[in-house]
Amino acid sequence: MSTQRVLVVDDEPKIRMTVRGYLEADGFQVVEAADGPSGLRAVAQNRPDLVVLDVMLPGLDGFQVLRRIRQSSQVPVIMLTARTEEVDRLIGFTNGSDDYVTKPFSPRELALRVRAILRRTDNGPGGAPDDDGTLRFDGLTADPATRTVVIDGDHTAELSALDFDLLVAMARAPGRVFTRRGLLTQVWGEDFFGDERLVDVHIRTLRRALRDDANAPRFVGTVRAVGYRFIGRPTQGVPTPNPRDTP
Repeated sequence: MSTQRVLVVDDEPKIRMTVRGYLEADGFQVVEAADGPSGLRAVAQNRPDLVVLDVMLPGLDGFQVLRRIRQSSQVPVIMLTARTEEVDRLIGFTNGSDDYVTKPFSPRELALRVRAILRRTDNGPGGAPDDDGTLRFDGLTADPATRTVVIDGDHTAELSALDFDLLVAMARAPGRVFTRRGLLTQVWGEDFFGDERLVDVHIRTLRRALRDDANAPRFVGTVRAVGYRFIGRPTQGVPTPNPRDTP
């Protein structure tokens, strides 16, 4: 297996040096960029497996860089931010990103999140309901092999790697109620620690990508005071568990 490459885009040399040290100690190859334009060039030239992207960058800020990356790539992106707003107000921030870390941060925590995201995108959630692994529901088809989701047969949903894994984790057990902590453990990994409301942010971006109305959902339902469940109707091969089975 080839060494995975991580691009770190941050204008503070000390942060880049510290993050590089932890990531290289974990066996990753690290590429650095100090501003938005050079970060975009590094994405095109180095084809990284994951990008660590600061929000406050000269030239182009992290939001602008992320939008341009998403025009041509679904590479996982972890955002670094010094902002202190509540997690549920970070919907614009996380739109298109796979995770975020708030400064000041633990380099070890960041390295763990990098590894967890790359592990997910390499392998995807385990188990497959159909012989070819495809999940088929009325109005929605998800293919873990190609990591694509098609809505109503003609619209390809644009999902981040993390939002795709969130969808598949729920869709593989339609009707099952997932707590926020259960989804964090299953999708983000057992080593994740942080605010459970991060799940709410990603559910919003997932629903928007699926054209799903939270007030009259077709696919992702809310279980008040508990969490979420996938409510799409399977067209084949998916067992329906007891809705009371709540991780």
